[in-house]
Amino acid sequence: MSLQEITDRIHQAENAAGRAKGAVKLIAVSKVQPIDRVEAVLEQGHRVFGENRVQEAAGKWPALMKRYSDVDLHLIGPLQTNKARQAMELGHAIHALDRPKLANTFARLAQELGTCPDLFVQVNTGEEAQKAGVLPADADDFVKDCKSLDLPVRGLMCIPPVDEEPALHFALLAKIAARNGLEGLSMGMSGDFETAIALGATHVRVGSAIFGERVKPQG
Repeated sequence: MSLQEITDRIHQAENAAGRAKGAVKLIAVSKVQPIDRVEAVLEQGHRVFGENRVQEAAGKWPALMKRYSDVDLHLIGPLQTNKARQAMELGHAIHALDRPKLANTFARLAQELGTCPDLFVQVNTGEEAQKAGVLPADADDFVKDCKSLDLPVRGLMCIPPVDEEPALHFALLAKIAARNGLEGLSMGMSGDFETAIALGATHVRVGSAIFGERVKPQG
C-alpha cells in the first residue's frame, strides 16, 4: 500500500461519515523505519509523523526538521517521566498522558519552558493490566485534574485490545471525550482506521501500511 492509497481511504471514510475532507489527521508512524523511507514520505509532501520512543525520535528528527521545517511530530508511545522534558522539547503533541505523576511533571516543565505540546490523555478502554492508560471510570476526574494544572489537554487516545471489536472501544472513547468537552480523538490504526473515522477519530496512526514492513536489525 502507499501514502496516496491510505490518504484516499481516509477521504472516502470521511465522506461516508458525513465529515469534511481533511477532518482527520493522518499520523505516519515512522518508528523503526529506515531514514530513506521516512524521507521518501516527506518528499511526497506529508508532514505529520509519529514516534513511539523519545530516544529514537531525538536521534532521527532534529536533522530532518532542519530540512523540513513544517514537520508536525507526535509522540505516541508510553512515556517515562525522566523523558518528559525531552519529549516536550521535541514533539508538537504527546499522546501518552496517563498518570498524575506525568501530569505534574508536564505542568512543572511547562512553567519552566513557557510552552507545552498538545496533550492527549490515554484511556485504557479495555482495562488491560499490561497496557498504559487511565481506566474509563477514572478518566473524567483525571481530565479535570489535568485541566486544573493548566495543561493543554486536546483529546483522548486509546489502543483497543487486539481480540475485541474496536468499534466498542472507539465509541466509549468518543463518549468520554464528549462529556469532557474534548474534540481530539486519537484512535484507529492500519487495520481499523475507517471504523475509527466513522466514530469520530480526529487522528489516525498508520505505520507499515505507508512505509512497508519494518526492517529487522541484522545480527
